[in-house]
Amino acid sequence: MSWLPKKTVLVPIDFSDPSVSAIRTALELVEEPANVHVLHVLEEIEHSAPAVLFGDFDDAARKVRAGEFLSEFLRRHELTGLTELVQVGNPGLKIADYAKESSAELIVMPSHGYHGLRRILLGSVAERVLHHAECPVLVLRREDKD
Repeated sequence: MSWLPKKTVLVPIDFSDPSVSAIRTALELVEEPANVHVLHVLEEIEHSAPAVLFGDFDDAARKVRAGEFLSEFLRRHELTGLTELVQVGNPGLKIADYAKESSAELIVMPSHGYHGLRRILLGSVAERVLHHAECPVLVLRREDKD
């Protein structure tokens, strides 16, 4: 099996600048932009959240709004022809699950590089993906020194 080009590359994004870099990296690894699957995962809302308790919460509408935001984000960065997806759940697990479902050959994702207490409190999506994904994962190094 050849390293390049890939048939399907998954890029999970959080709308940060490093997400744009990850998409551009993935585009270098495929023949067609449609082979890059851009996935944004919405965190689940706790059942005790005020919006849920007062009935102002609609998960389907939330996914639609996130999908519209995703499309606009990609257009704003002149990234067209990609496969766009929005899912709800635990980001690390959803990314690994979608990679398996879509037969992705590679996951390309940025690392936010949190250290110490911040990493313990926030967890690491990249680490969870590395642990659960069945395909190779390319975690891009942060470009800033922050």
